Amino acid sequence: MKLLLFYAHRWWFKTASKSLPSVPDMKMEDSIDNTVVAFFHAEAEDEAKGKSVLDKFVKNIKWLSGKFGTKNAVIHSSNHLSSSKASPEFAEHIIQQATVKLKNAGYTVLCTPFGYFNEFSMHVGGESLAKVFKEF
Repeated sequence: MKLLLFYAHRWWFKTASKSLPSVPDMKMEDSIDNTVVAFFHAEAEDEAKGKSVLDKFVKNIKWLSGKFGTKNAVIHSSNHLSSSKASPEFAEHIIQQATVKLKNAGYTVLCTPFGYFNEFSMHVGGESLAKVFKEF
């Protein structure tokens, strides 16, 4: 998994167009302040790792959230961080499971719709930890 984390003073997004024809039609727009934004890319080999990948994903979001004193998180699937790609079903499963784990830990979680390209804007903090790349 490739994970690009940002601490954002503000995140806003709006659905633009489908990237997967099989997903339902939807128009959505939302925003959140004081949040960790997680761009993640599930790779083919992650499917065999299963729960350990999910646990590391959630752990990294919680770690960066703790550094900035927030319990807000955005999860955004970004299939542009690696040439290796997991199945769409696995990537969507990761989003669902990470959301459950974070909500159970008291987080407010905003997920961009899976299978969509989105217009987005984020005001990223200037601190060095406001931009973190992880690979596992």
